[in-house]
Amino acid sequence: MNSKKRACEEIGIYSEEYVLSADTSQDKLLALVDTLNQKDGIHGILVQLPLPAHIDEDAVINAISPYKDVDAFHPVNVGKIMIGNYNFAPCTPAGIMELIAESGIDIKGKECVVVGRSNIVGKPMSMLLLHSHGTVTICHSRTKNLAEITRRADILVAAVGRPEMITGDMVKEGAVVIDVGMNRLEDNKLVGDVHFESCEKKAAAITPVPGGVGPMTIAMLMKNTVKSARLK
Repeated sequence: MNSKKRACEEIGIYSEEYVLSADTSQDKLLALVDTLNQKDGIHGILVQLPLPAHIDEDAVINAISPYKDVDAFHPVNVGKIMIGNYNFAPCTPAGIMELIAESGIDIKGKECVVVGRSNIVGKPMSMLLLHSHGTVTICHSRTKNLAEITRRADILVAAVGRPEMITGDMVKEGAVVIDVGMNRLEDNKLVGDVHFESCEKKAAAITPVPGGVGPMTIAMLMKNTVKSARLK
């Protein structure tokens, strides 16, 4: 949250933070969301996940106005992403699309492999690539012959949550490799889902962890908030 607050301050977005105790009731949280929905001066609402076990995350996400859902998690916004007619895209996939664009890669016709099927990254990532005319394959931790599939990828997105699962022998020469993973090892070292050293030797472009996808996620959150204010 601190990095998000700093980003708001740097670009002139007013932000409010509500810190609730871990034993806060679901009704109290839903009431707060409803209050923020009604405030004209609030253009974006996000709830830091995960929530305590006694709170239904889906109920909370569904309570946020789709017009203020700058994380793009609400079912209305998810559905709009599916059909390609959306105002907000989930921040991490949107940030990845910006990174690919800045690398000068034309997605059209490219083999795109997404390793991970989460609602936050994997599924919407595949949709954004598909809307850009990529040929998309979705894999996950139980995919058979994973390396055979990843080696076909011109664009490889790793978002499976397993430390350094993607190694150099799984990457095509000249591929663009995007590492979404953030995994803390026993020695407190932070690593991604990609083994950076071995994959860097083969990739035309690769994102580091930390400092790669993370800052772009925050940038897209700011973009969605500004867009919400303009759409009001």
